[in-house]
Amino acid sequence: HPYTLQLFLSLFPNCCFLFLFQYTIWNFVPKNLFEQFRRIANFYFLIIFLVQVITHTPTSPVTSGLPLFFVITVTAIKQGYEDWLRYKADNEVNGAPVFVVRSGSLVQTKSKNIRVGDIVRVAKDETFPADLALLSSDRADGTCHITTASLDGETNLKTLVFYIKTLPCLVCAKILMPHPSFSVFMLLFAFVRSLGQENLLLRGARLKNTKEIFGVAIYTGMESKMALNYKCKSQKRSAVEKSMNTFLLIYLGILLFEAILSTILKYAWQAEDKWDEPFYNQETEQERNSSPILKFISDFLAFLVLYNFIIPISLYVTVEMQKFMGSFFIGWDLDLYHEESDQKAQVNTSDLNEELGQVEYVFTDKTGTLTENEMHFRECSINGVKYREVNGKLIGDELLFLQAVSLCHTVQISYDQPDCLVGGGDPFAHANGFSSSHMEYYASSPDEKALVEAVKRFSASLSFSRYKLLHLLEFDADRRRMSVILQTPSGLRTLVVACRHFSPEEYIDVEKHLNAARTALQQREERLQEAFAYIERDLQLLGATGVEDKLQDKVQETIEALRLAGIKVWVLTGDKHETAVSVSLSCGHFHRTMNILELLQQRSDNECAEQLCRLDRRLELLLVVLLVPVPIHQLSGSVLLSLFSRIKEDHVIQHGLVVDGASLSLALREHEKLFMEVCKNCSAVLCCRMAPLQKAKVVRLLKTSPEKPITLAIGDGANDVSMIQEAHVGIGIMGKEGRQAVRNSDYAIARFKFLAKLLLVHGHFYYIRIATLVQYFFYKNVCFITPQFLYQFFCLFSQQTLYDSVYLTLYNICFTSLPILVYSLFEQLVHPHVLQNKPALYRDISKNSLLSFRTFLYWTLLGFLHAFIFFFGSYILMGEDTMLMGNGQMFGNWTFGTLVFTVMVITVTLKLALETNFWTWMNHFVTWGSIAFYFIFSLFYGGIIWPFLHSQDMYFVFVQLLSSGSVWFAIIIIIITCLFPDVVKKVFYRHLQPTSTQKSQVTWGGGAERTREDFHLV
Repeated sequence: HPYTLQLFLSLFPNCCFLFLFQYTIWNFVPKNLFEQFRRIANFYFLIIFLVQVITHTPTSPVTSGLPLFFVITVTAIKQGYEDWLRYKADNEVNGAPVFVVRSGSLVQTKSKNIRVGDIVRVAKDETFPADLALLSSDRADGTCHITTASLDGETNLKTLVFYIKTLPCLVCAKILMPHPSFSVFMLLFAFVRSLGQENLLLRGARLKNTKEIFGVAIYTGMESKMALNYKCKSQKRSAVEKSMNTFLLIYLGILLFEAILSTILKYAWQAEDKWDEPFYNQETEQERNSSPILKFISDFLAFLVLYNFIIPISLYVTVEMQKFMGSFFIGWDLDLYHEESDQKAQVNTSDLNEELGQVEYVFTDKTGTLTENEMHFRECSINGVKYREVNGKLIGDELLFLQAVSLCHTVQISYDQPDCLVGGGDPFAHANGFSSSHMEYYASSPDEKALVEAVKRFSASLSFSRYKLLHLLEFDADRRRMSVILQTPSGLRTLVVACRHFSPEEYIDVEKHLNAARTALQQREERLQEAFAYIERDLQLLGATGVEDKLQDKVQETIEALRLAGIKVWVLTGDKHETAVSVSLSCGHFHRTMNILELLQQRSDNECAEQLCRLDRRLELLLVVLLVPVPIHQLSGSVLLSLFSRIKEDHVIQHGLVVDGASLSLALREHEKLFMEVCKNCSAVLCCRMAPLQKAKVVRLLKTSPEKPITLAIGDGANDVSMIQEAHVGIGIMGKEGRQAVRNSDYAIARFKFLAKLLLVHGHFYYIRIATLVQYFFYKNVCFITPQFLYQFFCLFSQQTLYDSVYLTLYNICFTSLPILVYSLFEQLVHPHVLQNKPALYRDISKNSLLSFRTFLYWTLLGFLHAFIFFFGSYILMGEDTMLMGNGQMFGNWTFGTLVFTVMVITVTLKLALETNFWTWMNHFVTWGSIAFYFIFSLFYGGIIWPFLHSQDMYFVFVQLLSSGSVWFAIIIIIITCLFPDVVKKVFYRHLQPTSTQKSQVTWGGGAERTREDFHLV
């Protein structure tokens, strides 16, 4: 009895705690700050803030410290909230109740408290909390049945067995567990038993059709097989964020150039005699005697602080807010809701929203992802005659064949009454007195389950006898068959499918071979193979069956849409070659007219290299014919004859590649470059017999190739987790059982068909929104700081600021922040239905095209142009006559700076309005509301003496500025001068060189005609 078992283990006890969260309450602040200050802008503003605190600068430290604090705080809250959600999901797993044997009694505890060596009781339909070695089962034969759907997506039943009874007299046992392999040996007194995969209950699997089992924990927590298949989860960063960092470096270069130039010009100009110091700004004695180098460095730092706002620190916080709030649209989209399972799309991280619009390769699992993993009987061949199922009946009467199908399987039957077990070989419910509505089939193979269900439907016209199961010869990948030895009512031993008859003497010999092989301590697998081969010979063929793994709805349409969008689909599966190719053909991954190339069963590096070279030459020849720049008439007749003969052999231009796991290992060992060349010239690739970590290696191979394509991996089982974590974007399918893929993914959807809208619609919208957001931020900050630089030429580089410090602080936080935020949440270039019906529009935004250097240069130069117009337009207005105010007072430097600032706020806001294609009431509210807020704030800020301000240079400046009619005229003229060329450019390009997206906007009919329902879904 397992209660009396005491275990002495070779490993130290460790906890069963499994975690996917990144932070704890103790390390959140330092770890999060480290992650945030890895960003160039955050680190830069920290340095600027410290410079302002330590040295004397033209602006207050608040102008840099407050925005930095706001950015860091908002980002920390957002990242902490997302990690808290992961922590809650981990707690649900780690806090699940389990029963363990402690001090000779059964006690309840949490799964995270399980230690190596604990004896655990698991009941029917419960999940195994750790990797267990089976000790006992309530079934008389010592077996139990499990499903591993949460691990590999397979819903079929698997049988595990403990061959030695756990006797009450057993007082001591020792388990030796090599790490991390699963070759386990159990020592029982002087008898040694080798344990294999059939004795191991893996964490994440579920007990089925068995009331309860006892097992000993041998691997727990992060040492379980499920956790070992996870790769180290690293912080994923999108292509847009990488572009942002590149642009920031360029702007940092511009900043340093302006600061150095200003410092040099200051000393060059002040060296002339005519620039004597005025009486009100003379240097102190200490300043005169200070080191010239220190003075130069001090002035350089002062200019650096003065121009530092060219680096948009608020860009990061706006991006974080946009990603976080925008991610809710995926969960709210009713088109991504699966009604049958009551599951909606789920976002686990919002940092990669825009990456959905840049995907170039999709790596997908097969079972449970493309298929439902539900086998259905379609047809069979009996004695060369083809039969189909019609209305639940099989045309024809072949009793022996149907008996073979109904008996040669490992199907188990479960009833509502849990204590009722199936006897002998009785296959159907009516023989046990239960109606068919009370039973449920479980099988080690979905094919077996489909065939038995089919025979059950045909059973009304058949009669069956009771058989006794003597031996089961399990299925394995090498033999590709399974057999059973049965005792018939007449006493004959029968082997099916196909069948062979044994005499009693022959059966004694067969049993002797089987027992000797199954109890072998060394080379047990080889000896079992020899025994099975000895038995499975001289078989009489009865027939063949055809079952089909049902595809998920609209899989073929989804793959075709991805192909039209320029996305290549790779299928990575652990299934055998024939099954994988069949599913690829049925789901549209491979076309019937596609030329299928194979890299299979390669046994050496040389053999693999030769096959790859042959495939590469074959593909290159076709590409030469299609892409050769030489006209056809210039080629010689022999060359033409050779080319066309090869094309005739290939029949088609499109190629598909099939590669198995063993050949892939050889190809990736020393021939990665050649293998990648072959793969890139194929429109579809199928990798079969893949181990979980091999899937991740393939994804990493594509990720790190010279082209650096954006990859997406999608799967439903724990064996897909490493692939999901490796890809730029990982998507989990919400399968029937288990949530390992969902918990480790970036996004989760209920069905594969939802991938099309997730990429083609949401990905498209997210990318164009954030791309415009990034470019616009750099544009408006160039507009903001360039007048500050130009002003130094008119104030003898005295480091006098053009704007008030409050305006410096609030420009990015308040005056211009909301319009771009709302734009980045709701902008739509075309209707979602158009994007789904025209997948080719996805190509317009591929390769990060909206953040290309050319586009970046356009926005930057546009910012400099508008800044020059702001400054010199205001300067020309003033000229030599400063008597422009209504009360006769003269313009001062604060009045001039406020005029420039006013024109700038209005212009950059209206520039964004010109870029907006989809107007909602929120766009109108924040666009016109931001301009109104600026005027209202300026009137209150400058119209009241605030007691908490030690100085108030802006008192009554704004009121006096707006009292001048010339100022209003200048504001209108400058704004029109800035924006009119943009309007002309847009009209010109739309009519003469329209993009495919702009052409689709014409068929769309304009954003104003869309309904509220269209708005809230995206």
